[in-house]
Amino acid sequence: MNVDVRVDGKRDHATIVLSGSFDLAHSSEVVRAVQSAEAHLDGCQSADVSLAQVNRIDGSGAVLLARLLDRLAANGCRLDISGGENLESARVLTLYRRHRSDHPSPPPRTMNPLARLGAIAAQIPAKANDAFDFSGRCAAAQPKLAAAPGPVDWRSLPRLMQEIGADGLPVTSAANLLVGVIVGFLGVSQLGRFGAIAFVPELVVVAHFRELGPLVTAIVAAGRSGAGLASEIATMKVSEEIDALRSMGFDPIRWLIVPRCLALVMTLPLLTWIGDLMALVGGLAATLVITNMPARAYIEATLNHITAAHLFVGLVKTPFLALAIGLIACGQGLLTQGGAASVGRRTTSAVVQSILGVIVISALFTFFFVLVSQVKQRIDIGGLAPNLRTHLMGNPVTGGSLPSDR
Repeated sequence: MNVDVRVDGKRDHATIVLSGSFDLAHSSEVVRAVQSAEAHLDGCQSADVSLAQVNRIDGSGAVLLARLLDRLAANGCRLDISGGENLESARVLTLYRRHRSDHPSPPPRTMNPLARLGAIAAQIPAKANDAFDFSGRCAAAQPKLAAAPGPVDWRSLPRLMQEIGADGLPVTSAANLLVGVIVGFLGVSQLGRFGAIAFVPELVVVAHFRELGPLVTAIVAAGRSGAGLASEIATMKVSEEIDALRSMGFDPIRWLIVPRCLALVMTLPLLTWIGDLMALVGGLAATLVITNMPARAYIEATLNHITAAHLFVGLVKTPFLALAIGLIACGQGLLTQGGAASVGRRTTSAVVQSILGVIVISALFTFFFVLVSQVKQRIDIGGLAPNLRTHLMGNPVTGGSLPSDR
């Protein structure tokens, strides 16, 4: 017989001596020997396993032996494996046992909604720390970029501007045009009840120039360009192209992320400005379709209400929105690990987080400008109060006074 598993010793302690060829050709003999030995090891507390007499062992034999040893260990038996001079057999058996013990199939576990919410909340500090760390490294790369602009892929900047700006112009223009039409219809339906259709051009200008234009353009850019940037960086990470860049001495942040963020910052304000013009066209079309307002009157009213303040409030936030889209998309791409499924997950996460970040930043800018407007109004009222009091009480030089109550 070429295979033997001999058990020596008492019931609480045994010595297992393996001899023969534990390979695929003798697998049936290995199974019978293992089953016979296991019957004598019931209740064993400790065992010494000797591999010195093993002639050959391959994966099939190692699996059968590993299952035997795993069952003994699960029953509380302490094992001491000794290979003697046969170190190769001990290494193979240890490898198969380690593979089985390091990757156990986790038992299915269901979490209630409260526990799931707690798990999500527990991950917030780590994710916030990663986001601040990534933003800090990007900010620290700017002084190095000013001192040494060489390690940046400037040749990709025209291509990125083409993909983000020119190729994205039709969809952003169409979205802003439709939003202008919607605002025009709502303005006519609501203001028409009070006979105030003349204020529809002002409504379209103020609503779109200050809020809707930058927000709609940034959301469309996040869904289109943000997803493209995230999937591109994620694919490079999975295919180990980013590791190759590091091995060649290139910083991925300066080589990849800086040109993409710069392209977004340069193109998003232009897309927003064109979107504002398309929204004015949409508001004009909506008003002319359902009202009798002349086109010339609408255009004159629109030109009268287009001010530098409205345009500035809308355009000043677009670079920050573009920077948020670029950082989130590229950051999610760099966090990719695994295969194609991870690329899809990171791309979806980048789009969702970019849209949420755009809305939050836009809301913060709106709150800031409203606060500044309120402070300015209070200052103006405070400045007018002394003049109003002097006008009412009379000029002390001329001796004027308020009329007395009778």
